[in-house]
Amino acid sequence: MNANGLTWTIFDALGDPTRRSIFERLRHGPRSVGELAEGLPVSRPAVSQHLRILKQAGLVSDLKNGTRRVYRVDPEGLLGIRDYFDGFWTEALERFRQEAGKELR
Repeated sequence: MNANGLTWTIFDALGDPTRRSIFERLRHGPRSVGELAEGLPVSRPAVSQHLRILKQAGLVSDLKNGTRRVYRVDPEGLLGIRDYFDGFWTEALERFRQEAGKELR
């Protein structure tokens, strides 16, 4: 998959409010499915399904710890988002520079 396709997969994964909430909870450190499900209006199996989508998007990774899996944010997955916005701002600033240069002539 190309970088742009990966970026859209990431945005699609984060487009769901429940997945976004799960992802934001992981920013504070690794958590099990049970810990992530606490306080959410969805079941543990639903949280597991959301985690599978976040994992497919490259946003989270998991480690087996006994009989449970512990999930964490995957820093590599965040690079796609950062690259997207860096490219956006680079292009926007270049257009601004070009327009500002026209006014000085």
